[in-house]
Amino acid sequence: WRATATTPGWVRPALILLLSATALLYLWDLGASGWGNAFYAAAVQAGTKSWKAFLFGSFDSSNFITVDKPPASLWVMEISARIFGVNAWSMLVPQALEGVAAVALLYATVRRRCGPVAGLIAGAVLATTPVAALMFRFDNPDALLVLLLVGSAYALTRALEKGATRWLLLAGALIGFGFLTKMLQGFVVLPVFAGVYLLAGPLALRRRLWQVLAAGAAVIVSAGWWVALVTLWPAADRPYIGGSTDNSVLNLVFGYNGFGRITGNETGSVGGAGGAGGTSMWGPTGITRLFNADFGGQISWMIPAALLLLGAVLWLRWRKPRTDGVRSQALIWGGWLLLTGLLLSFAQGIIHPYYTVALAPAIGALVGIGGVALWVHRAQLTSRIIGAVAIAASAVWAFVLLDRSPTFLPWLRYTVLIAGLAIAAAILLLPALRGRLVAAT
Repeated sequence: WRATATTPGWVRPALILLLSATALLYLWDLGASGWGNAFYAAAVQAGTKSWKAFLFGSFDSSNFITVDKPPASLWVMEISARIFGVNAWSMLVPQALEGVAAVALLYATVRRRCGPVAGLIAGAVLATTPVAALMFRFDNPDALLVLLLVGSAYALTRALEKGATRWLLLAGALIGFGFLTKMLQGFVVLPVFAGVYLLAGPLALRRRLWQVLAAGAAVIVSAGWWVALVTLWPAADRPYIGGSTDNSVLNLVFGYNGFGRITGNETGSVGGAGGAGGTSMWGPTGITRLFNADFGGQISWMIPAALLLLGAVLWLRWRKPRTDGVRSQALIWGGWLLLTGLLLSFAQGIIHPYYTVALAPAIGALVGIGGVALWVHRAQLTSRIIGAVAIAASAVWAFVLLDRSPTFLPWLRYTVLIAGLAIAAAILLLPALRGRLVAAT
């Protein structure tokens, strides 16, 4: 937030405008969804009536059964509801504010190594991704999960700068609380973050290995204390663990909310095992799942550009030192996007399109980082070609997605297509453009 001699004067107003617009987008008419997901709304009400229900994430205040997720996301809403009373706004406003905080943290993370323009673009893409605008206005656990994982990426970025162990421990602790939000989905980015630090950390390899092990311990402590508490608590004196088949939180961790989501082997749940031809009870699986009619309009708008820009950044920074900050950012967000995207694409178990909100921060970051990197190198024909292709591909794919809903603003898809192709052409002609035309482009 502090201005510096090298920061342009427009950066702070632009950031304030971005966060204000995000808050308006997420908070406007927030009560339109009523109680949101009534399943979790009931658990919030229970948590305001009983501290025991608060601790375990019980569905009811009599503590008969828990919801099918750990309680971290409920804790935030329950504290709000205890202060302001149980109503739709007291539950959903914290979710919306988590979205604003996620945009702010993504900006701060990308800005540190790639500059304020890249950070602003990243934040804007996250804020306006359709599935993000949905889930930050709803009471599912995904809002808090995204915030915690973006916070972990910020802490990792700080750790990569000087090798500070405390930042790496914080990154691990935030991932651990991501587990307490949505169990194993919070761990998906863990191998990516560990690998990037081992590759690009500034200290000697032996010290980096020790630090990663310490961060792993932080993950275990921050995630494991609640699991240990529930496991050691006498079963007769606590609620039944919802979603499990044997009243065991470990069964919930590794079954219904764990590997069962990947394999489809979710005994006792509403999941379905994989079928023939790359399908499951939850629809077709495979590399094109994120682009189909169910998922595409929620998340895929910028995926082609993000993947292309990831390759461009790695190409531009290939010969830089091992600790290069821009390349490490590309690896963090690129690994996040690829690993999470592949898991969602091939998962045979229960899956809903809104799960893809976990991809939105990575897509936004890669678009911001890659777009700025190509603009800096726009004197090179190859950079201009890649940038033009990324813009053209995004415009064409946006046309396809908008065409799937032809009654929604029918003129919009043609406007996006024509403007996108025109801008792509202008990018190719940049050396011939001057002054205001360059700024307009």
